[in-house]
Amino acid sequence: MKDSNKQKNKEKKNNKILIGILILAVLLILSTIGAILLTKNKDEEDKNTLAYTDLIKEISAGNIEKIEMTTGSTTVKVKVKNEEEEKTSIVPNTESFIELIQTKVAEGNEIELIQKPRSILVQIPTILLNLLPTIIMLALFIMLFKLQGIGEKGKVYDETERKTKVTFKDVAGLEEEKAEMVEIVDFLKKPEKYTRMGAKIPRGVLLYGKPGTGKTLIAKAIAGEANVPFISMSGSEFIEMFAGLGASRVRKLFEKARRLAPCIVFIDEIDAIGSRRTSNSGAESENNQTLNQLLVEMDGFSSEETIIVLAATNRPEMLDKALLRPGRFDRQITIPSPDLKGRLDILKIHSKEKKLSSEVNLKSIAEDTAGFTGAELANILNEAAIIATKNNHEEIENDDIEEAVKKVTVGLEKKERVISDKDKRLTAYHEAGHAVVSRYLPTQSNVKEVSIIPRGVAGGYTMYKSDEDKYYISKTEMKEKLIALLGGRAAEKLVLDDISTGASNDIEVATKIARDMVTKYGMSDKLGPIDFQGKEPYEMQMFGEDIGDRIGLEVKSLIDEAYTKAQQMLIEHRDKLDLIAETLLRQEKINEQEFEQFFRD
Repeated sequence: MKDSNKQKNKEKKNNKILIGILILAVLLILSTIGAILLTKNKDEEDKNTLAYTDLIKEISAGNIEKIEMTTGSTTVKVKVKNEEEEKTSIVPNTESFIELIQTKVAEGNEIELIQKPRSILVQIPTILLNLLPTIIMLALFIMLFKLQGIGEKGKVYDETERKTKVTFKDVAGLEEEKAEMVEIVDFLKKPEKYTRMGAKIPRGVLLYGKPGTGKTLIAKAIAGEANVPFISMSGSEFIEMFAGLGASRVRKLFEKARRLAPCIVFIDEIDAIGSRRTSNSGAESENNQTLNQLLVEMDGFSSEETIIVLAATNRPEMLDKALLRPGRFDRQITIPSPDLKGRLDILKIHSKEKKLSSEVNLKSIAEDTAGFTGAELANILNEAAIIATKNNHEEIENDDIEEAVKKVTVGLEKKERVISDKDKRLTAYHEAGHAVVSRYLPTQSNVKEVSIIPRGVAGGYTMYKSDEDKYYISKTEMKEKLIALLGGRAAEKLVLDDISTGASNDIEVATKIARDMVTKYGMSDKLGPIDFQGKEPYEMQMFGEDIGDRIGLEVKSLIDEAYTKAQQMLIEHRDKLDLIAETLLRQEKINEQEFEQFFRD
């Protein structure tokens, strides 16, 4: 029933938007028609208008048959002899003009003078036609403001009509983070328990981490757990094309929060309105106003108002420092990628409604997916279910999950793509180069699969086992990663005496790693442990005017060294390179067991 109500509300909102769009379309059409009519009328008026001096000449020449005048109007209608359509003319002084006509009639000119009383009904169509563009523009502005107001108040979840069924039981892999949230919910339910100890309610909690780690999920869980209203809005909903509306929307949001207190306000993607303020005008000035209003509202909480602002972002570095000071977002919680236990718990949650084969080992999947976020793990199981259905399997099997992992991480397999023998040979040696070099580098992960079947945008791929959660990476490991990345390019040059565009992504990743080693992690022996990243030009000058050149030379040195070592390793193990490449050309894929067999002989 709740889902049905949710769907109905969504449909009502969509209908409002659709009706608004249709009304706008009709108004625009009417505006266009009005403009055409006005233009047409103006053209006709220009064509059938007779200048006053010309009118006098025609009267003197005896060419006027009839003149029709309306009391109070300076416009007259004139019928010229031998012309079918009447013409109009503007008379400066009607009394003098009437006297002139009467004189001409007395002199024998056959002119019929008709004087009509002023009619309001006759004037209305002309007035409406003249005012039509103005009326339409006003209507357009009203409609735009109405459309801007849709969803202005934010979604409210409370204990009587909870629109989310998510609770803390549905959040896995974030035990410490959940504990923080449980504490906040408890504070809202029983504030007196904390105030007796002199504790003050936290104003705001900022959740940050990379996409898919569960920031919004935790917010939904609070909506499911709290017995207080939960107001949810996205940062993008505050952004407006009209100046001042973003700030107005912030005011209305917090007015509602004060009426509903105690409550929780959740702002997703807060970086959309909370980015650093600038001195620029236009859209950035509007963003500044919105952010300033948010800061004012958070400062305006009184001790009696039990309101907590919960916000989520995956770009904390973009936020204005004023947002992060104590008294605003008092708590900042990092939401990391789950560890092994967390991944296993997440897989258990998302596999509850899946028909898994008894041979599927969730722990093995968790071990193979180090670094994956909760959203990625959920996506893998969902893709596995789709693949199993397509393959007419009764249950989800290990092969389905393996294929799902590859689809999510590398892309869709494209078996039907026609590839020339030349390109296939180049791809085989390129991937074999990666695999062989990695095999002889102690810090690199074991090769799980090598393939020359295209997937996604890649012509082939070398997949590694990701069975270890890493929180720190050593300089040696990063240097060996560069060697592994450049192994494909080195193999092309060694065997084919040519290079291709196939290594573009490898080079891009390798360059970033080398640049980070020098500018971010201080791993350059010549430049030392200094952070050069994100510095302003005037800050860089303290390191010397040629610091940019020196950084570039250090990055190039790391890349050159890695490329040279990759070539040396492939020359030394040329037999393995040829053997693996030829096997790939013959069977297109090599799995982990087959790959290790080449090195046991």
